[in-house]
Amino acid sequence: MNRPESNHPLVGELQASAITFQSASMGAGVWKRFRKHPGAIFGFIVIFILAALTLLAPLSPYDPEASNLPERNNAPSLSHPMGTDALGRDLFTRVLFGGRISLTVGALVVVISLLIGVPIGALAGYYGGVLDGILMRFTDSFLSLPSFLVLILLSAILREVDAPLFERNNVLTISMVIGVFGWTTFARLVRATFLTLRETDFVSASRALGGSDLRIIASHILPNAIGPIIVEATLEFGYAIIEESGLSFLGFGIQPPTPSWGNLLSNAQEHFTKYPWLAIFPGLMIFLSIISINYIGDGLRDAFDPYKVLEKVGEV
Repeated sequence: MNRPESNHPLVGELQASAITFQSASMGAGVWKRFRKHPGAIFGFIVIFILAALTLLAPLSPYDPEASNLPERNNAPSLSHPMGTDALGRDLFTRVLFGGRISLTVGALVVVISLLIGVPIGALAGYYGGVLDGILMRFTDSFLSLPSFLVLILLSAILREVDAPLFERNNVLTISMVIGVFGWTTFARLVRATFLTLRETDFVSASRALGGSDLRIIASHILPNAIGPIIVEATLEFGYAIIEESGLSFLGFGIQPPTPSWGNLLSNAQEHFTKYPWLAIFPGLMIFLSIISINYIGDGLRDAFDPYKVLEKVGEV
C-alpha cells in the first residue's frame, strides 16, 4: 500500500479537520474545568469590572488633570466617591485613568514578552544542540542581571530621550523597558515544553509524512504548549502591573500629571496620615487586580493540567 503524500489535498483536509476538532474539544474541556474554580471566576469578574470602568473613564464629569484648589483634600462623598487630592482633582477619576495606564502596560508587556520569548524558546527546544546552547546562554545573561535596578536605569535614560515614541516615559516606553526582562520566563518555559513534545509519536509521524519544521512547530507542537504559555501570560500580566507601579512610585515610570496607580501612591505618601484615602484607593486597585489575576492564573493552571484531565476522563 502506498503511503499518502503529505501535500495531497485530502490529507490536508483531514489534518485540518482533526486540528479543528481537537482545538474545539480542548477549549470546551478547559472552560468546563475553569468555571468550576470559584476563585478564578471571582478574579475574572473583578478584572472585567475594572477593565470596563477604566474604558468608561472618559465619561466622568471631572478632568483627571485639572486642578480645583477650593476642593482639595476633600474626604470621600457622593460627589467624589474616593475624595480629592492635594490639587482638588477627583481621585475616583484619576484612579480610573490610572487603571487604563496600568492595565495597558500589563497587556503590552505580555505581548512583547510573547513575541520575544516564544520564538527563542521554540527554536532552542526544537533544534537543540549548539543553537539551544547559544539561545539559553543569551537568556541566562538577562536572568543574571538585577532586573529592577536595570529597569530603573533604562527608565531614567529613556526619560531624557527627546523622541515621539519615548517622550516622558509614556506607556509604550515603560512597556518596552519591562518587556526587556519579561520574555526570559517564556523562553525557558517554551523550551522545556518543546524538548518534551518534539520526541512524541505525533511529531515523529508528521515528520515522516514530510512535514516541514515550521509546520511541525506551528501546527503540532505549539498548540500543545499553549496551556502553560497562557498560564504564564496571566502571571506576567500581574508582574508587569507591579513593576509599572514600582517604577512610577519611585518617579521613573509614568510621569505626572498623567495618573497611574504607582504615581498616585507616590503622591499620597506625604499626606497618608492626614488623608489616608489618597493611598488606600490606588493601593486597593493594585491589590484587587493582582489577586484577581493570580486567581485566574490558578484556574487556568488547573484547567490545562493534564493530570486533572485524566482524573475526570469519565465525566459527562
